[in-house]
Amino acid sequence: MEFKEVVGTRRSIRFFKPWQPVERQKIQKILEASNRSSRSMNADYAKAIVVRRQDLPEETLEALRNPTTTADLDLAPVYIFWYLDTNYPQGGADRLKELVENHVLTPSHGWSKAYVDEFLWPQVLKPIADNQMAVMFMGTIEVGQAIANALLAAVDEGLGSCLHAFTAPDKVKDLFHVPDSWIPIWLQLLGYPAEEMAAGGQRPRRPLSNNYFEGSADTPWEEDLEVTESLKKDKLIQDPGPFPHREMEVKMLSRMFGLPE
Repeated sequence: MEFKEVVGTRRSIRFFKPWQPVERQKIQKILEASNRSSRSMNADYAKAIVVRRQDLPEETLEALRNPTTTADLDLAPVYIFWYLDTNYPQGGADRLKELVENHVLTPSHGWSKAYVDEFLWPQVLKPIADNQMAVMFMGTIEVGQAIANALLAAVDEGLGSCLHAFTAPDKVKDLFHVPDSWIPIWLQLLGYPAEEMAAGGQRPRRPLSNNYFEGSADTPWEEDLEVTESLKKDKLIQDPGPFPHREMEVKMLSRMFGLPE
């Protein structure tokens, strides 16, 4: 699938085929896409624990449930527990100097090992490392980028995926020996979709001019209609929901799985 189509096809899938396991190779591809995400300081912000639903104790499954996630938790065959490792600043200076050695951070842009040792680390990065709020703020942004890559990679592998609130983190922590430095972020459900990948159509989004601006915050971005049409052809912009058959699709799936209609 081409990149634009992957972005346009991504949905929060909530009906999974519980009987169809997800190949380990596909999970590895998803994790590798996450591992290649953009990251400041080349730091390892994101940690993830991959678990098959069948391997989770019933007590833990029950603790993860809430009124709107019970069905998908019961259907998805794979859970990915995403964390932020707050120890990411450790070794930051060495990682940056490694990038200098690899000619990624170059003198043309003001970089040198001396700059890292004498200014950037002591004056900028260490104060961030010593400030828990700053650690959380920067870290959650970077973990979010890693998770976004994982969601898109799942679509590219023909899988459905959805993010859920990470409830009962203490039970998961005890079960999987999670270090104290790891902060729970999201639970990603993964599996083959029982519903159409289109899931009733592309989700509603406000026009670009609502959220994006040019030159100043009082000048909305003006959409080029030719570009918009080209993105429709590339399937980044797809038919909006709800499709005429969506209500019936949901009813039939609910009946099949014994869920409320």
